[in-house]
Amino acid sequence: MSINWFPGHMAIAVDKIKKAMADHDVVIEVLDARCPMASSNPLVEALRMARQRACLKVLNKADAADAQTTPQWISHFNAQKNTHAIALSAKKPGDAQKIIAAAKKLAPHRNENLKPLRMLIMGVPNVGKSTLVNALLKQRRAKVGDEPAITKSLTRYELTPTVSLTDTPGLMWPKIDHPDDGRMLAASHSIGINAYIESEVAIYLAGVLLAQYPKLLAARYATPADGGGLDGVGVIEAVAAKRGFRIKGGGADFEKAAVTLLNDYRSGTLGRISLETPASRAARPVHDAGNNTPVDPD
Repeated sequence: MSINWFPGHMAIAVDKIKKAMADHDVVIEVLDARCPMASSNPLVEALRMARQRACLKVLNKADAADAQTTPQWISHFNAQKNTHAIALSAKKPGDAQKIIAAAKKLAPHRNENLKPLRMLIMGVPNVGKSTLVNALLKQRRAKVGDEPAITKSLTRYELTPTVSLTDTPGLMWPKIDHPDDGRMLAASHSIGINAYIESEVAIYLAGVLLAQYPKLLAARYATPADGGGLDGVGVIEAVAAKRGFRIKGGGADFEKAAVTLLNDYRSGTLGRISLETPASRAARPVHDAGNNTPVDPD
């Protein structure tokens, strides 16, 4: 199953962002800390590199990601040229302020009234970008919602006399080359629901959790602590049994159980989870460099 989602308003946004890039000093790319590379948009890299702009990678939702995995990703991104990475939670008071300090270090020449720091914030849909914007503004001005693609236009905010921030629409790219990236993004609610089948994404997610976090599944759904030979379908069936989800006639309500698993992951109810690591990423087959998704920087 390949998942792709690139609505028309995103294509329009690419042109606007391309023009805006010339007037900004630092690109802030907000990533989902649970799947940082899957949520790293190759279009962001291409647009910023065309203008040779520094990039601050912000691993948001770090409080929902595996605490042992996130530092690995920070090191991974910090090893890249003209790039710095930080991890935070947009919902934690004060965390967002780390962004300004980190961005200033990437553009030390832009710290005066005559040369204000101009930041452009980007990210895939529903990654928490608008929540971060509101935290930086210390008021609710950017639209926030639990669905992808809330922001539709570019909006500039003056944070201080020497710092400005331009918000952009959540942006995907035309073709997701690796199916697992699409599945991770769909599981993390960054893709419009009409672009995928929830039960198929839930089966994929269940398989990852069986391999990496079987004890979390056991604690929530009473599955065997070691996985017990289950597969993704078996996990969904176990969720249905645990929750008493039945369809008319007595069979398991597979669809309802699949949505429940997705929601429990998205909300953090299952616990702290990372769907990928630098090592698991490096172990994947390398794709053709001519595709939209670039080969891993390493």
